[in-house]
Amino acid sequence: MSSRERCGRPRCVVLNSAVTLSGQIMDPRLLLGVGALLLASGSVRGAKNDSTPLVLWHGMGDNCCNPLSMGAIKKMVEAEVPGIYVVSLMIGKTITQDTESGFFMDVNEQVALACDKIAQDPKLKMGYNAMGFSQGAQFLRAVAQRCPNPPMKTLISVGGQHQGVYGLPRCPGESSHICDWIRKMLNSGAYTDAVQKHLVQAQYWHDPLNDDLYKQHSLFLADINQERVVNETYRKNLMSLEKFVMVKFLQDSIVDPVVSEWFGFFKTGQAEETETLQESTLYKEDRLGLAEMDKAGKLVFLASDGDHLQFNREWFNANLLPFIR
Repeated sequence: MSSRERCGRPRCVVLNSAVTLSGQIMDPRLLLGVGALLLASGSVRGAKNDSTPLVLWHGMGDNCCNPLSMGAIKKMVEAEVPGIYVVSLMIGKTITQDTESGFFMDVNEQVALACDKIAQDPKLKMGYNAMGFSQGAQFLRAVAQRCPNPPMKTLISVGGQHQGVYGLPRCPGESSHICDWIRKMLNSGAYTDAVQKHLVQAQYWHDPLNDDLYKQHSLFLADINQERVVNETYRKNLMSLEKFVMVKFLQDSIVDPVVSEWFGFFKTGQAEETETLQESTLYKEDRLGLAEMDKAGKLVFLASDGDHLQFNREWFNANLLPFIR
């Protein structure tokens, strides 16, 4: 079945582009006509020079500037909010390096680079909103927790796996040798030092059957989720957000379990029954401040009836644009 058939909508945006290490698109069917969406946009509002800047971070297999994905999202936001300053983060000196970083670069190093880019941008010094796609959403949450200056105001997570994943049933480019290799590495030893250091997906691999191993060896996710120790600075910084918006894709065939997109996960000790964020120890002990944020109305849970990162422009404008105007 093609991506267009899976999407089921003639004006659906698909952002999970599949590329090789050379940056060439492997399966163009995964990228549906975002450019056409831009041409078919509705009325454009008047210039709004006081708009809060927006920082974007792409997902696995994508890059900052792909004209069929992140580049199109950037143009779409700029068309809807004239005068807004939009930055799509590039991790590396080239687009190819940016794509490779999403597979092979230590996530903590990526977050540090992103923090540096944001801090050095004079147009962001008064604060910004952030929108992350898939794993880019988790990385931006780490930015919010670790780098409060300049301040992130609203974080929009589009299909981000905030409790990690335990399986990759499908990843960008279903016949990709990279995806096959990633699965083998994760299955053979996700928590070995070499795999943790050099495979991005291992750094948010969350094995509910080996909880102690995960907590001890996870270089990224266990840290930002306060699994080992509560870092009060992380908690304070995340709670300073005005809104934390989480989008779950109801027909998601990539993220396992899908509830991770709303900060839920499998119950510890098994990999079948899931629990919501509100049922988790993370929430009950309020290790990240999410319970307090929830009570204050800062957490927003949205759903899109599509596969991973598939939505149309009308849905985007109605549900996400209000948080970045």
